[in-house]
Amino acid sequence: PLIVTDKMLIKMNIIDGLIESLRVNKIDYVVFNGVQPNPTISNIEDGVKFYKENNCDSIIAFGGGSSIDCAKVIAARITNKKDVYQMKGLFKIRKKLPYLVAIPTTAGTGSEVTVAAVITNEKSHEKFAINDTKLIPAAYCLDPELLAGLPNTLTASTGMDALTHAIEAYIGWNGTAYTDKYAIDAIKIIFESLQKSFEDGKNLTLRREMLLASNYAGRAFTRASIGYVHAIAHNLGGLYNLPHGLANAIVLPYILEASKDKAYKKLATLARETGVVEGKHSDKDQADVFIGRIRHMNMIMGIPQNIPEIRDRDIPYLAERVEKEGNPAYPVPKILYRKDIENILRIIRGDASENQ
Repeated sequence: PLIVTDKMLIKMNIIDGLIESLRVNKIDYVVFNGVQPNPTISNIEDGVKFYKENNCDSIIAFGGGSSIDCAKVIAARITNKKDVYQMKGLFKIRKKLPYLVAIPTTAGTGSEVTVAAVITNEKSHEKFAINDTKLIPAAYCLDPELLAGLPNTLTASTGMDALTHAIEAYIGWNGTAYTDKYAIDAIKIIFESLQKSFEDGKNLTLRREMLLASNYAGRAFTRASIGYVHAIAHNLGGLYNLPHGLANAIVLPYILEASKDKAYKKLATLARETGVVEGKHSDKDQADVFIGRIRHMNMIMGIPQNIPEIRDRDIPYLAERVEKEGNPAYPVPKILYRKDIENILRIIRGDASENQ
């Protein structure tokens, strides 16, 4: 196997258990550690070259969503005669991938069970998704011990990434009984366990719960899709190299606020399911409490409220990209137009409050 990972996981010795296991079982392996936080087309091409040079026959993705997404597309490139950009969009991968195993070391993306991989074109600064059922790994392993040394800042941002997946899957129009169940279960676990895991990272029970929440959220959104939070986060990540989970965490309450007049009944259901309200108040009030609780979680875990890096000259460009990605690609509860998105981007930057 080709092990696809990043330099930090090697430096922190988190990968040592996997390496030792391969050695004990007399399995030859090579390690490709060239994955960046927002994996690029160049990362993938380097990985493909490394795979071929070392006569590999399978891939182990070891790391967070970046490593898993990078490994997925490396695998797709190996068996499909297409460049990475030609795979953009839906169902462009024709041939089966080499055997692919995913071992997540963060509880956020759920990429071990999803059809998606998100890649950055470093030349155009575009962040785009490749979606195909062939990208779902053949096997995965959820091991809470791998998360025990995760910094609490990363615990927070990846956990909020999982929350975003679950909420967007639930409030969009593509939900089914199957996806709703996994989305609600994920949200309940995150509300119960994320802050505790942030405060006590060595607690393996909490780490296990968050791995399951991330996995459940992945099962939900890979079928029910996502929404404008991701559209904005993808484009901010592509332009400013902002980490995806952090971008989602910051943007989530703003998009829920902008969409709540069309989504308040579902948001109220989530407020009741998570126990943050009782059924004595109106659905609109319950939705407000739910959004407020997300803001509070961000504040407690030190996640910023704003993204001051957003530049005035970039806002029209970003809004155009977000509008194009957000609809009709995603089953959003409320359609936002370019001027709406421009206003939201200014609010996210910190220009004004939503009440102004």
